Amino acid sequence: MVRGSGVVKSRFRSRTDHILDAKGRLNFPTRFRDVLRQSGSEILMVAPWKSHLRAYPVAEWEALETKLLTQGGEQPKIASFVRYVVGGVVECCLDKQGRILLPPELRTDASLTKEVVLTGMIDWVEIWDKQAWAAETEATREGFEGHEASLSRMGIF
Repeated sequence: MVRGSGVVKSRFRSRTDHILDAKGRLNFPTRFRDVLRQSGSEILMVAPWKSHLRAYPVAEWEALETKLLTQGGEQPKIASFVRYVVGGVVECCLDKQGRILLPPELRTDASLTKEVVLTGMIDWVEIWDKQAWAAETEATREGFEGHEASLSRMGIF
């Protein structure tokens, strides 16, 4: 929980492996559902993102859109980013079993197969194909020393 200005907010933390069913439904872990429900909604905005998907609570997604509107300006690279990410976002509602349906186009964008990894990123959840996740994790491990300077400047390391 993060405390600030009297507000206690849960965060998305940890990771878990899951299996997409034949229809593209994904079981959203209970701990992540609890964070989502604390935001007052059972809706996720799921967007394509480089080599994975990002699932945002509606309020976090709206904050991202606001930043794009107010700070993006007329930058050509921002426009192409908006075209891909905002143009590809899908509203996904939790069903009674706590699953979300990932449409085929999102599964294709992220090269999702049957095995996926969900990882909490504090304010959102990433959804990775398991093999892509393994490659990303290995690259992060191999370059870990490169993170130390940034973390040190933040007073974390």
